Amino acid sequence: MFKPIRLVKKVPNLDFFRFHKLCFALSALLCLGSVVSLATQGLNFGVDFAGGILIEVRSPGPANLGDMRSKIGELNLGDVALQEFGASNDVLIRIERQDGGEQAEMAAVGAVRQALGTGYEYRRVEVVGPKVGAELVTGGILAVTLSLAGIMGYMALRFGWRAGLSGVVAILHDCLTTVGFFSVTQLQFDLNVLAAVVTIAGFSINDTVVIDDRIRENLRKYKVMPFRQLINRSINETMARTVVTNGLVFLAVFALLILGGQVLFGFAVAMTWGVVLGTYSTIYVAAPMEWYLAGRDTGNAHRHEDEAPAAAKP
Repeated sequence: MFKPIRLVKKVPNLDFFRFHKLCFALSALLCLGSVVSLATQGLNFGVDFAGGILIEVRSPGPANLGDMRSKIGELNLGDVALQEFGASNDVLIRIERQDGGEQAEMAAVGAVRQALGTGYEYRRVEVVGPKVGAELVTGGILAVTLSLAGIMGYMALRFGWRAGLSGVVAILHDCLTTVGFFSVTQLQFDLNVLAAVVTIAGFSINDTVVIDDRIRENLRKYKVMPFRQLINRSINETMARTVVTNGLVFLAVFALLILGGQVLFGFAVAMTWGVVLGTYSTIYVAAPMEWYLAGRDTGNAHRHEDEAPAAAKP
């Protein structure tokens, strides 16, 4: 029989609490920067949310963006953005929402076709009205809110309210800083990125649940161990799983970032950022916060067994 491959051959003995105050300060700075950026410059919403026209065209040869921009600019359609989309002959054209409803939007598409002339292949045309964009924004916020509420309820029922609260704070940290990253860099925020934010919430809580489950087991095994030492031991014992699982996810999303093309670029950026921040927040935000909520090292670890009633049973 084949022996299992172990990247971490023995349980490490790292003190993850050593720099937890510095990490709290770093997290607070990241969250504050995200809030300030969102309040001052907001997000660069894609057509999905802002409304408007999105046209993907393929030219017969390498695209002359200057010439195309000049021709479309003469139409006076408002804000127009052109960019290469993957290959040098693929171009993505974004036009701001037109006054006059659907008829005005379709008239603008026809005008663009006429201005560019023949020889172009129109691979995709999307028209999103302001009402649809507003509904998508509202639905996206509601989806994230409900997912956080559900996760907190599950964590509170299974591991206690302290674990539930610390886990949700870590998720909020990851989601807020991810959205803040897109605000600071002004990368386009569309439905793909929103899907990545919701995915990051699930990914972040996954590590937290594994560590909290190990904490619950260790509460029964080490009844007199200080709670800080018990949490630290639990993180070390799950380190092999964290390295393998999170490392493989990181390799997958990094491959999407490099090779996925323009369509998946925003999603890949958000997921790459989220995997790194999700791993960090589980260890340096959720775990220390649970220790603080438990009153730090006041008494022995077994006094916290009310957090995990299932662990008290043999």
